[in-house]
Amino acid sequence: MHQLIGRCPVCGDELTVTRLHCRNCDSAIEGHFNLGKFYRLTPEQLHFVETFIKCEGKITRVEEELGISYPTVRNRLNDVIRALGYEVAAEATVSAEKRRAILEQLQAGEVSADEAAELLKGMER
Repeated sequence: MHQLIGRCPVCGDELTVTRLHCRNCDSAIEGHFNLGKFYRLTPEQLHFVETFIKCEGKITRVEEELGISYPTVRNRLNDVIRALGYEVAAEATVSAEKRRAILEQLQAGEVSADEAAELLKGMER
């Protein structure tokens, strides 16, 4: 069987399914059916989503798995979010006060170096 595509290979517009068929009982249903949001994604975006899920959404693991930097992971994630029809939230920034508190937690051994790095990138724990 061939992989189902979601975009027209001629013009790039979104495809709709017009016929569904059951191989078991040979029933068929005709109409206009939406393929769902994930068929809007390119093969590269789908690969990124699969990797992101496999890595349980942990950006550091996605970085390692794909061999790309944190900003590249964020950019690809933002591209997927937009392709699914959602708005990308503004990046959170870490204030100087919070940065100092994170570094103090690191020094006191309350967080690991990896956790501190994620927190300093503006991520919430």
